[in-house]
Amino acid sequence: MRAYLVDLKNNIPFLYYLWNLQQWKKGIKSLNNFTDEDCILKLYSSFSGKTPNLSKPVTFSEKLQWLKLNYHNPMMTVCADKYEVRSYLSDKGYEDILGEIIGVYDKVEEIQLDSLPEKFVIKATHGSGWNLICTDKSKINWFWWRKIFKIWLKNNIFWPGREWPYKNMKPRLIAEKYLTDKSGQLMDYKFFCFNGKAHFIQANKGRGSIDHAQNFYDLEWNIQPFGKDLKPRPDIEIEAPENLVRMIQIAEDLAGDFPFVRVDFYEVEDKIIFGEMTFYPKSGLPDFNPIEYDTILGEKLKLPKLHGDA
Repeated sequence: MRAYLVDLKNNIPFLYYLWNLQQWKKGIKSLNNFTDEDCILKLYSSFSGKTPNLSKPVTFSEKLQWLKLNYHNPMMTVCADKYEVRSYLSDKGYEDILGEIIGVYDKVEEIQLDSLPEKFVIKATHGSGWNLICTDKSKINWFWWRKIFKIWLKNNIFWPGREWPYKNMKPRLIAEKYLTDKSGQLMDYKFFCFNGKAHFIQANKGRGSIDHAQNFYDLEWNIQPFGKDLKPRPDIEIEAPENLVRMIQIAEDLAGDFPFVRVDFYEVEDKIIFGEMTFYPKSGLPDFNPIEYDTILGEKLKLPKLHGDA
């Protein structure tokens, strides 16, 4: 039933607008009533039924919550911003893997529909999952989507799990070129990097179908015995990207400044296209499947010492 309701909400703009409005108001209330630590404890326990150890974290999810509270590298705000991160990549010499931008907007009124191509993607640069993927602009309900965009520009995803990089991020919208790959969709390859080293890769195939697979692979593309949202599907083969070795190199270079970050890429016509950098996947909640991998993978993440630590 829950999956049905989520699908209904995501496919009816009016319902999606109401949901975004409710989330925005919920965020204002949360910011006024909870400290950062209280909010993290509340979110974590409501998701897992457990209280995270924030003083001596052991698991991967506990360590990400610790990083939210204690590790505030200003470059994280740049790299989590879907527009500003482009400067970070350019400075490192990776301008060639940046996707094509159609426009960047501070206000909804700046979006000129007539100037948009038939297919495009509009994202909130300061959000996560706030996307409009358009394959036919004549079929978009612009009345409600304009209202949704305005809510996005008011909202801040810092509030639910206190993801620090978003706290003071400038709200904007960005329109990008619509992309597909040889699968007919747009597969992304998510590189989980611990202390500057990539350890494994998440790849999804068949999103929205009954054969949706979400598999994890090591750097030699051997399937791993764990998943996150879904159990691994060794019966479904997901091909390694042609540019796997270079993707690993770039991911590690981009990740070198941070204790943990997930670096995402696409591969379109055998060309690498940068996706995004994510510091707290699923807000750092314990969603590995089986759950013991939350502890196993937590061992890979070495936390930075704080000033005053022995």
